[in-house]
Amino acid sequence: MFFYASKIIWFLTAPSTLLMAIVCFGALLLFTRFFKTGRILVVLGALGFLVFGSSPIPRLMIRELERRFPPMTAEAASARPVDGIIVLGGALDYRRGQMRLTDAGARVSAALALAHQHPEARVVFTGGHDAILLRAPVSEAEMARGLFQSASLADDRMIYEGQSRNTRENAIFTAKLVMPQPGERWLLVTSAFHMPRAMGTFRAAGFDVEPYPVDFRADDSLDDIRPFRMVSEGLRLTDLTVREAMGLIAYRLNGYTDALLPSPTNGVTPAALNRAAAAPADRHP
Repeated sequence: MFFYASKIIWFLTAPSTLLMAIVCFGALLLFTRFFKTGRILVVLGALGFLVFGSSPIPRLMIRELERRFPPMTAEAASARPVDGIIVLGGALDYRRGQMRLTDAGARVSAALALAHQHPEARVVFTGGHDAILLRAPVSEAEMARGLFQSASLADDRMIYEGQSRNTRENAIFTAKLVMPQPGERWLLVTSAFHMPRAMGTFRAAGFDVEPYPVDFRADDSLDDIRPFRMVSEGLRLTDLTVREAMGLIAYRLNGYTDALLPSPTNGVTPAALNRAAAAPADRHP
């Protein structure tokens, strides 16, 4: 029920959809005795398109989500053995009989790089169908199977979970499949803006993972204050950020995450987290 409700609510509340509705409704009112109200709505809608489509505000908003979990340095990732790599879906799509990468394709490319760097690690791709209507003929996990096979990854180290429809099911189904043991090191690969919700969900599922964020949409530099070249780019980023914020709230209210805005660890800075990950540790059989 939660899955279907979340899809319907988002369809009705996406910022770009609301702005278009405001402008269209205002335009209709211009031809009625409520034309003054219509004029106000049209102006407000136009301002909304300007602010969220052209200004740097969307990039600054998503930057705050991406800052929660810093990039893992190569030294930190390689300092200790990795038992497993988990890749969240949302990176692959299917059109006209062909698989293609979405704008979150960095999840897959990063996972492939990690898999080659850690040949002893198991690799889990988790993702099924996330659409209510017009589903692809194959699950995202099946698409990933072909991609990872073409990259010469051995089948005996791969695990494909193709039933999950959202982040909560990613965590629950993956935990049941791999049955992680105490002391194992698992890396979680997903987009940086999505990492807080993903980490909170895996923690709530009892699966201790380390964040490996990729697909950063903001540079965390002065470049973030530049305006967008196309209004569609800004609106896309606005929708992405607001959707993730709504997801964080909904997951917390339903008890699917361990915090409203999960962070690496209480009171630990990003620099300290990378230093701790890079520190050598004893491994016991």
